[in-house]
Amino acid sequence: MKFSKILALTMALLMVCVCFAACTADEPETVVDPEVKNDAVTPETDGEPEVEAEPEVEDNTITMATNAYFKPYEYYEGDKIVGIDAEIAEAIAAKLGKELVIEDMQFDSILTAVQTGSVDFGMAGMTVTEERKESVNFTSSYATGVQSIIVKEGSAITTVDDLYADGAAYKVGVQLGTTGDIYATDDFGADLVSQFANGNEAVMALNGDAIDCVIIDNQPALALVEANEGLVILETAYADEEYAICIAKENTELLDAMNAAIDELIADGTIDAVVAKYIK
Repeated sequence: MKFSKILALTMALLMVCVCFAACTADEPETVVDPEVKNDAVTPETDGEPEVEAEPEVEDNTITMATNAYFKPYEYYEGDKIVGIDAEIAEAIAAKLGKELVIEDMQFDSILTAVQTGSVDFGMAGMTVTEERKESVNFTSSYATGVQSIIVKEGSAITTVDDLYADGAAYKVGVQLGTTGDIYATDDFGADLVSQFANGNEAVMALNGDAIDCVIIDNQPALALVEANEGLVILETAYADEEYAICIAKENTELLDAMNAAIDELIADGTIDAVVAKYIK
């Protein structure tokens, strides 16, 4: 009897072993390669595929600062800025293989914009002066200008000498930041000089008897007199000057490139043709 129990127990154990072997035989053995990390994704990517950086696109524009209230050098025709400076700048940009962008701003802000690099160059019938040369470089001159004096018909001011006469205290209107402003303030004192944002505002003040005359470049003066009956330009000029393009001191590469372009445009007659288009 005892032997029968032992035999039965032995048979039961054998059956358990057979069942366990049958259960595990169907499952493939998993081999862990010690060279492979448990995490399939590396910490650096967090599961996201690496994205290649896009190549930088070269900026093919060149930006000009101007004050577009200086006809015929720069003025609005609809929404577009046109004029002598705008066309010459376009021709220069083409020589440099660039697309011209023009930004309109107050005249006295142009030098700062050039110095800080917010624009590439300034072109606004700008006269080369020693004071301005302290803060920016200038290209070769591309045009000459004359500072003229606008008065009302019948004015006591008949020549430029009247402004300098003993006891004279005429009120002079100028465009802020221009050479007319600089020269007049130096010649007659700040108390006698009224500064305006543009020539139009100065002429309005003249028509309203707030000032006695306006000193401004000759070409804009011609346009202003034509548009305002009762005004005349004195025959004697206030000053003669040369116009050039201003560029940041450190940007000598652009200065050299622009000088070369201006030389070519003068040589082939382009600049003379542009000036003749606007000044008859």
